[in-house]
Amino acid sequence: MSHNRDALRSVHTLSPSRRRRAATATAALAVLGGLTVGCVPSASASGAHADERHDVVRQRMDRLVRDDEFPAALAAVRGRDGSTRDYTAGVADREDKAKVPADGRVRIGSTTKTFTAVVVLQLVGEGRISLDAPIEKYLRRLVRGEGIDGRHITVRQLLQHTSGLPDYVAAMGGDFFKGRHTYTEPRDLLDLALAQKAKFVPGSKWEYSNTNYLLAGLLIQKVTGRPVAEEITRRVIKPIGLRHTYFPGVGDQDIRGPHPRGYHVAKPGAPMRDITEMDPSWAWAAGQMIATPSDLNRFYSALLGGKLLKPAQLKQMRTTVPASDLWPGARYGLGLISTPLSCGGLVWGHGGDIPGYETRGGATEDGRAASVTVTALPSALPTDQAGQQTAADHVIDFVDTALCE
Repeated sequence: MSHNRDALRSVHTLSPSRRRRAATATAALAVLGGLTVGCVPSASASGAHADERHDVVRQRMDRLVRDDEFPAALAAVRGRDGSTRDYTAGVADREDKAKVPADGRVRIGSTTKTFTAVVVLQLVGEGRISLDAPIEKYLRRLVRGEGIDGRHITVRQLLQHTSGLPDYVAAMGGDFFKGRHTYTEPRDLLDLALAQKAKFVPGSKWEYSNTNYLLAGLLIQKVTGRPVAEEITRRVIKPIGLRHTYFPGVGDQDIRGPHPRGYHVAKPGAPMRDITEMDPSWAWAAGQMIATPSDLNRFYSALLGGKLLKPAQLKQMRTTVPASDLWPGARYGLGLISTPLSCGGLVWGHGGDIPGYETRGGATEDGRAASVTVTALPSALPTDQAGQQTAADHVIDFVDTALCE
């Protein structure tokens, strides 16, 4: 990945942060205001060990704001017994220093990809899509470009990021604020991708590209004849009772309900600015959705518990390839990432970055779950590249601590 592309991705990104890639720019120093840290138990958890465990988790939450200088952080942690605690730190609004709402709504970025993949795999289970069929079978003569041919790219390769398709996000421009209120059609985004050269021969390696899930969204719409937002809502959100999760409609630029504001920088070295209100159409099936931490815990727990996919499709989803460019130990399935835990076992989730918000988390086989969101990307923080990388690592470490302590 070139330096210019890295600089661009610090402004426009839907992918989980790459730990091995240092952040590309230093954000200008910004005053964060007073620090507040909270923990709200949604269900009782008793005993000295439980109190010690929650103290450690609170300390990790505190660190994200006090040491790493994220404006705010919020999380939900679910134990094996089903008890849930909500954690908050920082301020929801840097101007009025409002309290961070427990379990507030946030933009979840690429965590949307798991929702999109679930719908595709449901259609596979219904016999309407074949994972190993070329995308050409469903989107005829659409995927063409220099070294790009939809006749040689399978649906599986799209969902697993092994297609070799270039990322449309890389061609969107450097200053996200300039286009924040612009509506973009999916086909226009695809044109941006197809104007670039193929990255590699399909199936020969792994590389994250939002274009894969742009096409997955178009695939869903072609096969069902309905909008992707409607299919995600009907097939995923409603059946498992995600009351605070939604796919923003056309023209919907706000975040409904209680939420912390998100912050970003226009370019390296610029001061943080409020980016909460935006038209997220450019993220679409790759990253447009909004949810709360507790809803994400419910979603991943339901997914692992077999409530959304048939066993054969869930097995395919959890068949992974190495993806250590994301963070050490990461492996990518079909819209699902496995990460080893320090206490043993794996957490299954995804993660998502979108200007203003970074989300990490997932669920385990035994019923634990944790999701955390910070209200700026690490690359927007007022520190040097090493500090930004440390902050990104701390977000991932929070999830590990929450699940292992």
